[in-house]
Amino acid sequence: MVTPSTQEKARLGGRADVGAASVAGAEYSTIEHALSDALAAHGITGLAIRADGGIHRFDSADKPKGNRNGWYVCPTLEVAVYGFWHTGEQHTITTGGKADPAAAAETRLAYQRAREQREAERRAQQARTAEQARRWWAAAGAADPNHPYLTKKRLAPYGLRQRDTMLLVPLFHDGELVNLERIYPHGAKKALFGGRAKGVASLVGSLASADRVLVAEGWATAAALHEAMGVPVVVARNADNLEPVARRLRQRLPDDVTITIAADDDRFTEGNPGATKARLAALAIGAKVLMPTFCPGCARCTDFADVALCRKERVA
Repeated sequence: MVTPSTQEKARLGGRADVGAASVAGAEYSTIEHALSDALAAHGITGLAIRADGGIHRFDSADKPKGNRNGWYVCPTLEVAVYGFWHTGEQHTITTGGKADPAAAAETRLAYQRAREQREAERRAQQARTAEQARRWWAAAGAADPNHPYLTKKRLAPYGLRQRDTMLLVPLFHDGELVNLERIYPHGAKKALFGGRAKGVASLVGSLASADRVLVAEGWATAAALHEAMGVPVVVARNADNLEPVARRLRQRLPDDVTITIAADDDRFTEGNPGATKARLAALAIGAKVLMPTFCPGCARCTDFADVALCRKERVA
């Protein structure tokens, strides 16, 4: 097992550890062997290490197969750098028992190269996904009002299309269709693989001549709010995306258009991410937060779509 000693920590978008690779005080004869042992400490085994100066990707052990969150590069035959994109970890090991300025410099260069390659791969995949989204959207038909998900939620298919049994929610960025969220009959939701996620949004209703706009997480919540209040509602998809979407919306809309963040109340989840992220988004643009009101003793509802459905069921 490799125990790198921390000689230098640099903020390179993650943690950078530059140190020696050794077992029982002995030095390694090859960087391949040193790196193989270092990765084994993270549960990564069976890789054919290539010390060719290229950037190589591999699956991290704590994510599903095919995640390719791990990376390594051997810029020289004495230095190896590896890390994990999803955690921000980065480590450097050497064959010798002592780190030096040259190893630190190689670390910085290797990380920069890895980051640039990853960014290029990400942009290329996003472009492919956007093209797929546009093809699917163009070929899709109008959503069936009797789709099981719509029937369950008792909602009209505002702005949706359908491909086979999947409802399609269009996701836009700067006015361009870049991704689709698929809603399956049983309610599962999933965007297309590799598509842009941050800052993407959909819309229920029309922004034309609107003097008030709401921003909500999910499509069903947005549809329920639009149905109840008659105002356009922007769909951010999840709590983490509320702030990026709200910021962009505030930039695009006239100052006299009021933006309100309609929060999910994740009251049964630790930290209540729905309410917490909604408040942060509102604070970022100087907006107010709208919270759902539940029936006394309700232990089921968490968002406006739940509340709307609950009220419809009581009336029925």
